Amino acid sequence: MQPSIQDLGLAVKRLQWRHHRESNKRLGAVGLSLVQWDVLRHLHRTPDLSLHAVAVLTFQTDQSMGELARRMADHGLIERVDGAGRAVRHRLTPLGERAYADGAGIFEGVLNESLGRLSAAEQERLHELLVKAASA
Repeated sequence: MQPSIQDLGLAVKRLQWRHHRESNKRLGAVGLSLVQWDVLRHLHRTPDLSLHAVAVLTFQTDQSMGELARRMADHGLIERVDGAGRAVRHRLTPLGERAYADGAGIFEGVLNESLGRLSAAEQERLHELLVKAASA
């Protein structure tokens, strides 16, 4: 029997919720939340992002990202660097790089417990379908 569109949406949400809850629990062991690790991931991939760019990538408001960035800078995970004009850019510190690497292994483990059960072809197809659905 074909699932309803609501059932499909709920299945996506349940998987996301499982990943979020389990990631937060495990990342807590290294002193990070999933939101903090996500900031580190984006700054690792693309150093010197603006606060607004990081907020967009991590699904936060500029205000909440500003407070989070301040706390992460206070803990030595990121640094704020002057950019062109009045722009302020953000990048990882050496401590932030280590925290990112520690968190990456943890997050990968969480994802492998669910998505890793799919074959490589299924993972590729799921990715294509999710990207297609999200681009609407």
